[in-house]
Amino acid sequence: MELINQTAVSEFLLLGLTDDPALQPLIFSLFLSMYLVTILGNLLIILAVTSDPQLHTPMYFFLSNLSFTDICISTTTIPKMLVNIQAEDQSISYRSCISQVCFVLIFGGLESCLLAVMAYDCYVAICHPLRYTSIMNSRLCVLLVLLCLLVTTVNALLHTLLLMRLSFCTDQGIPHFFCELAQVLKLACSDALTDNILIYVVACMFGGLPLSGIILSYVHIVSSDLRMPSSGGKHKAFSTCGSHLPVVSFFCGTGFGVYISSAVTDSSRKTSVASLMYTVVTQMLNPFIYSLRNRDIKGALRKLIGSTATPL
Repeated sequence: MELINQTAVSEFLLLGLTDDPALQPLIFSLFLSMYLVTILGNLLIILAVTSDPQLHTPMYFFLSNLSFTDICISTTTIPKMLVNIQAEDQSISYRSCISQVCFVLIFGGLESCLLAVMAYDCYVAICHPLRYTSIMNSRLCVLLVLLCLLVTTVNALLHTLLLMRLSFCTDQGIPHFFCELAQVLKLACSDALTDNILIYVVACMFGGLPLSGIILSYVHIVSSDLRMPSSGGKHKAFSTCGSHLPVVSFFCGTGFGVYISSAVTDSSRKTSVASLMYTVVTQMLNPFIYSLRNRDIKGALRKLIGSTATPL
């Protein structure tokens, strides 16, 4: 392959999920609908939490931050894809692609960390209920979110700087609907060994460590639940954190699988489908998962909708 210097690379091509032109209008409509549902659903969660004083607790503080992160990660990936389909142009500039890589890493890592923090919050609430307010105070909650943001930002910037030092071949087609780090690295003609090693280290760090923390938290939660004498107490405990488990399984499972599968398979299309799960579908489903099983959220949403519908 012909090697060109990275400074000469002006754009990449986002090849999308399929090469069939007849399916593009369907994909456009589907992704536009998913994006609008994601924005509306997560925005309602944020407004419900901020408008209801009863929801000013650590659990809902983390949930509102998770909803904001879902909006950010969806906005980073979907709009550019919709613009390209509408304009029938697959190109994305070099700077835009690098920026997209960076922001996907920031918000993807932040979501993984927030899910781990929410699992810890559930653990403290169920296993140490008498000390919950003293442990999960507002200062600690803010520090945990800021720490998650700091760690993911440093990680994203490190990946981005390493990516920018690479040279790319004339084949600039990315078989994906956004610039994902693993797919962009495959286009590099220069040595990307350091980048690839760092990818797997970070995949273990942001996939393995939070997942291990979540599993450990739920082991203690289940152990505590089994010691509860009343079935009502068990039901309340599981209803508190039951919504968290499917989100964790879906996001961490698909996200971790993307980076592992990129090492063992050459099928970029399969990888893009897995990426679709953790960058689009999970963010759309989160508001439904957390609101349908939560009476407090449903009550706050009724009040919010009722207050906006009431004429002045």
